[in-house]
Amino acid sequence: MSNNHSRAFPRILAAACTIALSLGMAACGSNSDKSTNSSEDTQMAGVKATGALGKKPKITFHTPMSVVNNSYVVLQKGNGAAIQKDNHVCIQGIALNAKDGSEMMSTWEKNTPDCSMVMNEEGITNKTYYNVLKDQKINSTVAFGINDHNKTSTSYIMAITLVSQSKPITRAKGDKVTDVPANLPKVTLGEKGAPSIDFNGYKPGNDLVVQPLIKGKGQKVDEKDTIDAHYTGWVMDKDGKPSKFDSSWDRGKPAQFSLQQVVKGWTQGLAGQTVGSQVLLVIPPSLGYGSESKDKIPANSTLYFVVDILYDYGEMQTQQ
Repeated sequence: MSNNHSRAFPRILAAACTIALSLGMAACGSNSDKSTNSSEDTQMAGVKATGALGKKPKITFHTPMSVVNNSYVVLQKGNGAAIQKDNHVCIQGIALNAKDGSEMMSTWEKNTPDCSMVMNEEGITNKTYYNVLKDQKINSTVAFGINDHNKTSTSYIMAITLVSQSKPITRAKGDKVTDVPANLPKVTLGEKGAPSIDFNGYKPGNDLVVQPLIKGKGQKVDEKDTIDAHYTGWVMDKDGKPSKFDSSWDRGKPAQFSLQQVVKGWTQGLAGQTVGSQVLLVIPPSLGYGSESKDKIPANSTLYFVVDILYDYGEMQTQQ
């Protein structure tokens, strides 16, 4: 389904790649979170925070400060709910130059929290970051030392505040659409939500068909956004019956995709839909793989998808 399976990593400060803190990497541009100047469990001394919990903290430290990758300190212990495993967590961030203490970037002023963090070891691949953050509560502020020696030779302190969390949905959740045209393929859902399809004598044309089956109440998806989705895709076999070529349900977990890295039918069909929705897509070859064959998909195939939109990360920075 995807034209590019590059992983979209969580970003703290998308406005400036050189100071973006990926929770899977030590610094933007680094190939690894390990370096000759790193320690997995180093407490960072001399950094303090003042201010009300859940608000932008004032971060102070003596400058210039020598920063070690993976060093950390819990600056403020939160007063909210304990962070739960596998939840999506929204964070606000401040980056401070370790040399002079100047503020390099902040998400607080425009109130643009990053909600791309998933609280598990797959979502946060840096072991130190995960071990520190998983034991915190909402409104906690934690500082990490970042030494971007590979690219910019800039050392900085990244102070992140955990401002909210949400439990991910595992299937479409919303209002069932009652006016689905009778001539479209029929979709049946299994006990856990996995779809099956009956083509119902449907004859596809050259136009994209986008038919919501469940209307979710979440935020609207933009064509540049990255989403979590459960999906199944079929083509028509030589006997006119559905032939499944891919399914996240079969793998037992949702997939994450940038809508800029999928076939055009997905981009056009899912943009404008809402989180929690389930959508039937009938994608003509011109918006799919065209005359190219792809794994189990013959050339010039019409693609049939049922997609559950589970989460919208917004527009995310991608790293190869």
